[in-house]
Amino acid sequence: MDKIAIIGAGKLGCAIADGLLESGLHQSNLSLSRRKTAALKKYAEAGVLVTSNNNEAVKNATVILLCVKPQKTAQVLKDLASEITNQTIISTVTGISLLELKSIINKNLPLFRAMPNTAAAIKQSMTCISTVDSTETQRNTVETIFKNLGETVFIDDELMASATVLAASGIAFALRYLRAAMQGGIEIGFNSELAQKITAQTIKGAAELILQNGNHPESEIDKVTTPQGITITGLNKMEQEGFSSSVTHGILASQNKIENL
Repeated sequence: MDKIAIIGAGKLGCAIADGLLESGLHQSNLSLSRRKTAALKKYAEAGVLVTSNNNEAVKNATVILLCVKPQKTAQVLKDLASEITNQTIISTVTGISLLELKSIINKNLPLFRAMPNTAAAIKQSMTCISTVDSTETQRNTVETIFKNLGETVFIDDELMASATVLAASGIAFALRYLRAAMQGGIEIGFNSELAQKITAQTIKGAAELILQNGNHPESEIDKVTTPQGITITGLNKMEQEGFSSSVTHGILASQNKIENL
């Protein structure tokens, strides 16, 4: 069983930890580090090694997951230099490529970048993975870790910024639609609790239709639109108000932001 150390256990790191523990990883095989450990109290109480010392966290670890801020990455890796020997390194750090990581570490180690999202906490993440200098066995190991947290796909490293926008930021984009639909539901008569439940389950069902059937969204839309019907009236009004354009432009704005970090 791999021993996994998560360095920088903030919101994303804790979401990954929750998913791993929920998937059956024994608490003795997980260690978490962050500067202020009070936020990790529940993990310590569950038997997970919690520390503010990164070197202590990675001791005996076979997999090191970096979840630190971009500007701290080089220093964190420099401080860990004596402890990094033959471990598999997985970075979730935004904006630092595999080649840059390799230059910082300056060791011939299997390197991975992974971009999960916060749905990892409930094993529903979409995780994009890229790699360099890894074997098939190592790729299988990393894929297994993230498959315990949801779905995975391997991509070229140059697409990782785009994956951050579409998969990680995408959680917020989807939730903003959910909130807007809830508000509409309240406007037409539902209380907030019912509006939330109906909207959330409807979105979940729509996503499952695409995931399970592999159909283009428009083919499923066609099934619920009829001439002069209520659905097409609503869809046309949303488009008149710039719905699709707003979503596309929001994604492009986020992409532009990440490319200029």
